[in-house]
Amino acid sequence: MNTTTDIQVNKTFEEAMNFRHACKKFDESKKVSDEDIRFILNAGRISPSSYGLETSRYIVISNEQLKENIKNVSYGQEQVSNCSHLVIVISSIIDAKIDSGIPRERFERLNMPKENIDFFLDMYSSYVDQHLYTDEKIYAWASKQAYIGVGNIMTAAAVKGVDSCAIEGFEKEKVEELLDLDTSKEQVSLVLPLGYRVRDQREQIRLDFDKVVQFIA
Repeated sequence: MNTTTDIQVNKTFEEAMNFRHACKKFDESKKVSDEDIRFILNAGRISPSSYGLETSRYIVISNEQLKENIKNVSYGQEQVSNCSHLVIVISSIIDAKIDSGIPRERFERLNMPKENIDFFLDMYSSYVDQHLYTDEKIYAWASKQAYIGVGNIMTAAAVKGVDSCAIEGFEKEKVEELLDLDTSKEQVSLVLPLGYRVRDQREQIRLDFDKVVQFIA
């Protein structure tokens, strides 16, 4: 089995969007290069997040047995195990909590005067009191932030000619157990296989532009 591919691809944005599809079967003989994996995941790292808190992180799995174990708790979906790299998208609970000190640390990176930092922290505290007052609400909010990064990751993958398949069909608690996560601090939001398709995709079918986009002048 090849460890990496010799495919050199840099698609335009439009080409990447037309190339991307939910790949259900990957070529197990082809592996994404380390360089391309770093390019792809960096798109998630630099994606926007609410208040700049960066509540997402990514576990990238190439271990075949662990991929198989995760497939078994993902309703047997073969793309989980036959992909090149399996990305587990993690959303932080603890990073959103004021008393963790992490929100202040994130704001302090901006090198603003203390009064500005205190202003933003007070504004965020008010938001937390209104919207993020349970772990369940934090998880739902952080997962929304994670999906922004996932969209960019999938497009970055397509730029490099790498396929993806965003998966929500998995037993969340069992995946978290396999990864030995402390779920009081962070939880799994998405499973994202990456690799190379075995066969050409079918023609992309989408609603007409005018049915999707409304302009109000």
